[in-house]
Amino acid sequence: MKLTVVGCSGSFPSTESACSSYLVEADGYRLLLDMGNGALGELQRHIGLYDLDAVLLSHLHPDHCIDMCGYFVARYYRHDGGRARPIPVHGPQGTEQRLVTAYGDVPDEACMSEVFDFRTLRPGTFTLGPLTVRTARVRHPVEAYAFRVEHNGASLVYSGDTGPCAALDELSAGAGLLLCEASFTHGKEDIPDLHLTGLEAGECAARAGVGRLVLTHIPPWTDPLTNLRDARSVYDGPAELAQAGAVYEVQGAP
Repeated sequence: MKLTVVGCSGSFPSTESACSSYLVEADGYRLLLDMGNGALGELQRHIGLYDLDAVLLSHLHPDHCIDMCGYFVARYYRHDGGRARPIPVHGPQGTEQRLVTAYGDVPDEACMSEVFDFRTLRPGTFTLGPLTVRTARVRHPVEAYAFRVEHNGASLVYSGDTGPCAALDELSAGAGLLLCEASFTHGKEDIPDLHLTGLEAGECAARAGVGRLVLTHIPPWTDPLTNLRDARSVYDGPAELAQAGAVYEVQGAP
């Protein structure tokens, strides 16, 4: 599998990156994990507007889903004659209504379903093209999910937004790459069930025995090098900061 970081800023876009969005490709199939603020523009640096095969939304905070409103416009009002075909959009319960409300003056209440095949996430396993996707409910103030995506022995886990939880540890076990949020700084923020620190992300990677740790969703006001240092203090494998445009060839864990 190939993983491309479309956007990795937490909470709101930074001067260097859009918000959360990650492109996973395998055997010609293209899956997008989240589409936060600014992601739609950045996505077009990597693929065409109509090249996506499916979208997974980890939760319904704007920095993970709001550019789906712009993507609706692109697919619904396609200018080459006719609307784009509907693609699967897996999200928490109420995803369609949330996006319709966010968009505002839609032609009618069902118009988004003409280009998005909305499907409700539940903990479990399903397939998308050549990919196997496993989902787990994680700790966040709203309904939120982490994803494990597998293909031919390669595996990556995306934490979404979460506080420390056993569900993320279990989902990450033996993954080749853990794309893990690290919004908070150890010793600075202490809000239960909201986000991970760099230290907690490193501890999760160590417990799960992942092959590589990539820290993401770091807000512009947080020092990323501090969070990376904290993660490396407890995790011995390769660890780095996500950067917009970075590409990874994902393998299985050694």
